[in-house]
Amino acid sequence: MPFTFNFGGFDPNAFGGFGGGEASQPQRPRRERKPRKAIGNAFTRTLINLGVTLLFGLGYFYFELPALNFHAEEFYVFLFLLCAVYCVCAVITSGFQGEGVKGYFGFVKKQCTIPFFVLVALIAAIVIGGLTSWVVLRAGSYSELLSVQTGDFATEVEEISYDQIPMLDEDSAARLGSRTLGELSDMVSQFEILPSYTQINYQGRPVRVTSLAYGDLIKWFTNRSDGLPAYLIIDMVTQEAEVVRLDEGMKYTTAEHFGRYLPRHLRFHYPTFMFADPVFEIDEEGHPYWVCPRMVKTIGLFGGSDIQGAVLVDAVTGESQYYEEVPSWVDHVYDADMIMEQYDYYGMYHNGFINSMFGQRDVTLTTEGYNYIAIGDDVYMYTGVTSVTSDQSNIGFILSNQRTKETHFYSVSGATEASAQASAQSQVQQMNYIATFPLLLNIADQPTYFMALKGNDGLVKMYAMVNVQQYNIVETGGTVAECEANYRRTLADNGLISDSESEAAPSDQEEASGVVAEIRTAVLDGNSYYFLRLEGQEVFYAVNAAENPLAVILNAGDQVTITYTAGESGSILTGTSVTRAGETDVSFTVPEEDAAAPDETADAAPAQPDAETAPAA
Repeated sequence: MPFTFNFGGFDPNAFGGFGGGEASQPQRPRRERKPRKAIGNAFTRTLINLGVTLLFGLGYFYFELPALNFHAEEFYVFLFLLCAVYCVCAVITSGFQGEGVKGYFGFVKKQCTIPFFVLVALIAAIVIGGLTSWVVLRAGSYSELLSVQTGDFATEVEEISYDQIPMLDEDSAARLGSRTLGELSDMVSQFEILPSYTQINYQGRPVRVTSLAYGDLIKWFTNRSDGLPAYLIIDMVTQEAEVVRLDEGMKYTTAEHFGRYLPRHLRFHYPTFMFADPVFEIDEEGHPYWVCPRMVKTIGLFGGSDIQGAVLVDAVTGESQYYEEVPSWVDHVYDADMIMEQYDYYGMYHNGFINSMFGQRDVTLTTEGYNYIAIGDDVYMYTGVTSVTSDQSNIGFILSNQRTKETHFYSVSGATEASAQASAQSQVQQMNYIATFPLLLNIADQPTYFMALKGNDGLVKMYAMVNVQQYNIVETGGTVAECEANYRRTLADNGLISDSESEAAPSDQEEASGVVAEIRTAVLDGNSYYFLRLEGQEVFYAVNAAENPLAVILNAGDQVTITYTAGESGSILTGTSVTRAGETDVSFTVPEEDAAAPDETADAAPAQPDAETAPAA
């Protein structure tokens, strides 16, 4: 007899059973699953599925802006998402019919046959396209992306004028730009500066330009009707920043929103084009444009990125036009990183992929870093080239035209750019200056690294020149002229150039001849300066008497020739030397007891409020 409990009529089996023995627990019957009803008929469901997919596709296209191009990777992501959305909609509208995992999979396959085959085709295209683009199989094609011509440094790289050399790096230019905008009370509260500065050759001068941007979304809303009112120009030689105000504001920029947002404006007009990053430029009249390089894939489906022309967009009106050969005033079409990548392909694979991994005969790479230099009407990118087996020295360098991609390699062995920077910094280590990435110049047929030395405020304080082949030869100077003069003398002392070449006038010097019309004097920082104005001119030439004793005995009416620093502006120019007709040099020694500042009662030199003045000679 089974043992049971009786708690005053309480039946524990009614609550799931607490009894023992042979008592069994009753099981709840499983509730039969109700089949979900499909929406409408097959035609209606298809229309709903297509409509939802279309709405999703339009929204995704508007915000993500994928190029409708089989060479664009984002295009495949777009198609994958469209197929996924359609499948989800098809399952929902058809009622989730099926039992278990296998049942549901069979149901989904039945409802999404077309998207399923589209996905299979996309995967196959990606696999085949990836294989045909694989560098292991196409190393030869990658090595031919960049055509490299070998040149001779001494004969092809001329000694260029220093008013063509950019002496500010991008960071220093950005500091100057921010400081200049901060001085404009009507703009600084509403706008900021786009951080992307483009170096171009504008009216024969190397400059950096950039557009303004709206301070935030609210300031965009209150100012969008007028557009961005100005852009900035930073002169890379004189280190002057200018805010150029426009008669009509720029309404198509990367700082805009909705339809006037530049990438969206481009995508709606050129839906199949792939674009590299747009850059801001101005033409020779100062009108703002966006240069939008068209990117193409030249190896398989996804490999061999290159540029084929560019779309120019008027930043004010939004008008655009595609040029396969861009106008000559455009400077920046090929990005420096792309040129360096293509040269690395050339240096790595021109003897085959296997050689790049084993043996590594003649395998070269670009160094880390690059700079720009203006030559003629174009801007060239410079970077060094080193052997893959050594990072302590360069075997040469390349100059590449950023508009045409014409590239020349010059075999000049010597120190790397990093070594040159360290050598220049050690020359003025007590100042804690930082050297910018150098340019390679031709000084008396000697390959020379030229760089600016910046202080903690980001502004250029001095300049340095380092010999590439003997980087222990380093000279600095407060001006480019002084730096070059010191460098030439050191080259002569080391027997690298003749004494006559060491006395050559620096390439940033020009001469002015005429009759002295007016002389004024002043004492600046303990040095006596003579300010000479020639007949028919408005500017004064400031000449240091300690360096040019002849200035002390000059009189009005003397015929003179003054050498001065080119590229300067204003009413006073820096004179480095002065000669009088019929005389070559004047020198004298002043006794210490007689050395004193000139009388302080004479006319003061113009634009020198703190100068102590002395009587005119």
